[in-house]
Amino acid sequence: MAPGGRVTPFVDAHHHVWDLSVRDQDWITGERLAPLRRDFSLDDLRPEATAAGVTATVLVQTITVAAETPEFLALAAADDLVAGVVGWVDLTAPDVADALAALREAPGGGYLAGIRHQVQGEPDQDWLCRPDVRRGLRAVAGAGLAYDLLTLPHQLPAAVRTATVLPELTFVVDHLSKPPIASGELEPWAGRMRELARLPNVMCKLSGLVTEADWGRWDIGDLRPYADVVLDAFGPRRLMFGSDWPVCLLAAPYDRVVEAGRELTAQLSAAEREAVFGGTAVRAYGLAPPPQTGG
Repeated sequence: MAPGGRVTPFVDAHHHVWDLSVRDQDWITGERLAPLRRDFSLDDLRPEATAAGVTATVLVQTITVAAETPEFLALAAADDLVAGVVGWVDLTAPDVADALAALREAPGGGYLAGIRHQVQGEPDQDWLCRPDVRRGLRAVAGAGLAYDLLTLPHQLPAAVRTATVLPELTFVVDHLSKPPIASGELEPWAGRMRELARLPNVMCKLSGLVTEADWGRWDIGDLRPYADVVLDAFGPRRLMFGSDWPVCLLAAPYDRVVEAGRELTAQLSAAEREAVFGGTAVRAYGLAPPPQTGG
């Protein structure tokens, strides 16, 4: 329980949904990703989340289509499971501030918590340093939103430079910036993450580890060196758990992903675990406060 009698929610800070009859997910290609080529809804997630003790989630964008974000906001407004939405806008558009304002005014706009762009797919490793991108990121900060960093290890130097010049913006690193867990390499990823973690406006999600490992053969020992790096570099109060459901299903069921998160943080104090599994996400995304208890 948090100070003041509040109950800290158990937040899954990173998951997705999609309906292929509404919109194709064109990134789902090839035989390895074939299990993801079906619809995944909040109704599919809810029993899994409830069984794991999850009380709130953050729904994260999947594709660079503007219409997806208002759809997600409407979902959040209609379902108590979703506490916040990380959406997408074109950061390079001249009217990005107007686009953010329009999302805020849309049905469910109060659930907009952050913005994300799939930087991992940009061929320019310095995409985050472009003047038009940074102008868009300043608009995100001006709107009081966080920015999710979906990067690969070679893009981390640009993330460091950009987060340095935008101290007013909260950055949240998705999936530990996808370290090469399957091959067991730590450097240069670890050094770059430690450099990024020195910036107080950067947080990190303990998410996406199982799908960066060997899907069929991973164990907790494969994940631990990478989790230990970010636990040491960011500290538990700048780390948050995320399942990356349904993508995680390629390597593990939902309950096993939650269990892995608990195993990787078992050495923390109760207060530190509360941060990783709820408090950090609440602060980073400005999620609605948990309910009061007692009389």
